[in-house]
Formats: sequence, C-alpha cells, structure tokens
Amino acid sequence: MRCRRDSSPDRFRLAGFLLKREQQQKKDKNTKVSVCEKESKLPRPTRVKNKSPEAVQITAEQLLREARERQEPEVLPSEHSITDSTELSDYRLRRRKEFEDRKDYARARSVWERALKDHHRNHALWVKYAESEMKNKFVNSARHVWDRAVYLLPRVDLLWYKYSHMEEMLGNIAGARQIFERWMNWSPDQQGWLSFAKFELRYNETERARSIYERFFLCHPKASSFIRYAEFEVKCGEVSRARDVYERAMEKLEGGYEEAEMLYLAFAEFEQGCNEFQRARVIYKFALDHIPIGRAEELYTRFIAFEKQHGDKQGIEDAIVGRRRTL
Repeated sequence: MRCRRDSSPDRFRLAGFLLKREQQQKKDKNTKVSVCEKESKLPRPTRVKNKSPEAVQITAEQLLREARERQEPEVLPSEHSITDSTELSDYRLRRRKEFEDRKDYARARSVWERALKDHHRNHALWVKYAESEMKNKFVNSARHVWDRAVYLLPRVDLLWYKYSHMEEMLGNIAGARQIFERWMNWSPDQQGWLSFAKFELRYNETERARSIYERFFLCHPKASSFIRYAEFEVKCGEVSRARDVYERAMEKLEGGYEEAEMLYLAFAEFEQGCNEFQRARVIYKFALDHIPIGRAEELYTRFIAFEKQHGDKQGIEDAIVGRRRTL
C-alpha cells in the first residue's frame, strides 16, 4: 500500500510530459506543412540557357529616342496676328467668355480690366463688363463697375439709364432715385429729365415728379419743356396748374419765333379743350400780333379753323382777311 501511494505522482508527471511532447510534435508538423505550401507557391527561377552577348546591343539613348519618335505630336493653337483695336477687343471678349464658361471669374475680370486700361473711353466695354457681372449675379461688382463708368463718362446717357434700371430691377428704389439725382447734376437733355419724372410716377410720387418738371424747364427753357410740364398737369387733373404753366412760359420763353408759335398753338389748343373759347381766341390774336406776318402761316391756318368751328360770321371774315394780307 505504501508503494502505490509513492508511485502514483510519478505516473501522473510522466503522462503530462508525454502529452506536452505530443502536442509539440503536432505543432512542429503543421509549421513544416505551411512552409512547404509557401515554397510551392513561389515561382521557380528560370535558368538562362544562353549567356552569350547579343549581336545588336540596345542602349538607353536608343530607347529614349525611339520613345520620342513614337510620341504623338502636341497640338498647338494656331498663331493669329491682331491688326487693329476692334479685333483685339473681339479677341479679349472671346477669351473672357471662355473663362466665364469655365467659371474662372477672376481671370475674366482680369481680361476686362486690361481691355479698359487701354480703352476706358469706350462706353460699350463698360456696359458689357457690368452686364457680365450682373449675368453671373455679382451685384456689388456690377455696382462698382457702373460707378466707375459714370464717373469717367458722365455725359453718356446710356450708362446712367442702365445703372438706374439695374437698381430698380433689384428693388432698390432709393438707390435708383439717388442715381437719377446724380445724373441731373450734369444737366442732361430733355429725355433724361423725362425719364426721371416717369420713374417717380411709376411709384405714384406725384409731388416728386412735379418738382422734377419745375427743375426741368429751368434747365431747358424751351417751348417743348413747358408743353410737357403742362401736359403732365392735365393728366393729373390739375387744369389751373397747367394754365399757370403756360402763362409762366409766355414770360420766360427763350428762343425764336418758331418756339413762340409752338407755345401759342399748344396754349390755344389747351383752352379750346377746356371749352374756354374766348380765352383761346385771345391767345390766337395775341400770337398774331407778336409774330411776324411772314412766319405766321400755320398760326393763321389754325385760327381760321378755330373761327369756323367756334366763331361767328364776322370773326371768320376777319380771320380770312388777315390771312390774305400775309399772301
């Protein structure tokens, strides 16, 4: 019994040792198999059968030369000579459009600026430059271009028209009004003043339009200016104001007999339209007294037609007799 107790631990140790050795042998066997598999997958090196030099040797220079010869030639743009400024501006316009199509706006602006550096007096360039900025929705840049344009070319009405129209389309009514005011400081022609008045009437600013007409005939004291002002008052239903405009015009009118005849005829037709026939008759007679007989042919024709329509027999005879004296 005592011998069995002593031999059992040795037997267990021996069994454990054998088990570990068996596991180690299996592990070593698996490692050898994986290494053999890897070696079997690698390509076998080929043997060079003929190690003698070739008869024709190829150098690196020859390889590069053949590569250059087989390379396709680069397509270069054709050379184009520019002979005048118009052709140069067309070329710049095409280049600018190419940059814009590629959305390279900075280079497009550079083309515009270089064109304006040499042709800053060409208002068409300023218009196209600003319109290109508006087209690409760069409002502040377009505003800056218009400001520079009207500063350099204040007598070109087209620039003011385009500038004010842009602000009006953007809904900036106060800004458009300010542009018109800046324009009026340069005393433009009649169409500029009338455009300003129409702008105010579009927004029902009658009093503002009336003040513009007041400044208008002070800047252009001509018969057509007074007639425009009076027609404005008639459209507004202010007959007394229109009559006052005609009376002031007869005092302040500057010009020759043609301007005076135009004003008298318009004044007489106004009174005739208001059914003030006696006033119209007085105006006709006043005009005939102040305009030389040789220049009053149209005035006599209108007076005779007026007397035939609204006068009596004696008035018609007097008008006809006066006409015969001019012949």
